[in-house]
Amino acid sequence: MPARETVQGPELKIVATNRRAWYEYEILDSFEAGIALLGPEVKSLRDGRANLTDAYALVRRGQAYLVGAHISPYAQAARDNPDPRRERKLLLHKAEIERIERKVQEKGLTLVPLEFYFKNGRAKVRLGVARGKRRYDKRETIRRREQDREMQRATRGRGRYGG
Repeated sequence: MPARETVQGPELKIVATNRRAWYEYEILDSFEAGIALLGPEVKSLRDGRANLTDAYALVRRGQAYLVGAHISPYAQAARDNPDPRRERKLLLHKAEIERIERKVQEKGLTLVPLEFYFKNGRAKVRLGVARGKRRYDKRETIRRREQDREMQRATRGRGRYGG
């Protein structure tokens, strides 16, 4: 399973993350894809005005698309703002698309966007091949996160009850 950490580095600027995806899904693998955007969408992304909450990706006729991602209209663009929730083509190599398609065709797997970011000035999206978690898996995730926080507090020397 890939690490929960987001993509990092001096030439990277993270715009939006899909924190809910880490809660709702077990991420098995991840891919980096470019996004075909229009000018006002790029400007809006640079302002950090994007939302990945209800978004997903799919492969249709040998092409990958991002569906349901919301990129807010750019205020200074007079009339060229596209629909904020339009389908956006993902830019991947043919072999990558075929590999993703094979993985997603397995029972219970889906393709979810994990984050939007800029890498060397180009807009990218990190996609995760994911399996939906059941309710008890979600409770286990919460329990593990709380235990980690308690351990961090204890190792810092400042537990919950002073000390």
